[in-house]
Amino acid sequence: MFQEFRAFIARGNVIDLAVGIIIGAAFTSIVDSLVKDIIMPPIGVVLGGIDFSDFYINLSGTPYPSLAAAKEAGAATINYGVFINACIKFLIVAFAVFILVKQVNRIHKKPPPPPPSISAEVKLLTEIRDLMKARTD
Repeated sequence: MFQEFRAFIARGNVIDLAVGIIIGAAFTSIVDSLVKDIIMPPIGVVLGGIDFSDFYINLSGTPYPSLAAAKEAGAATINYGVFINACIKFLIVAFAVFILVKQVNRIHKKPPPPPPSISAEVKLLTEIRDLMKARTD
């Protein structure tokens, strides 16, 4: 059983998947910082200085000045600002993966297959057809 597991782990696809997961985790932290620290502050300025991730709906009825205060008090909230940030992060990651896959496909683009070679029989039949066509004209 150990030998089978070792053979399974040593296969290229599993190792490629592990590398992809590790790179994906690192890339996620970069995108998280990009959205939180670079993209959302200008959007917050346009919206009047509001922290976009602080948008929420308070379900408890008690007013709170911020999402952090509501969470600290244990209030039930719908955090739609955090959700919007997550959607923006997803779109950035999806676009980056699209560009990456597109470039890899371009690099690994296979040349078109050569035209199939014509057999001697087909060449002979083509010549006979052309000769017969020339006689009837």
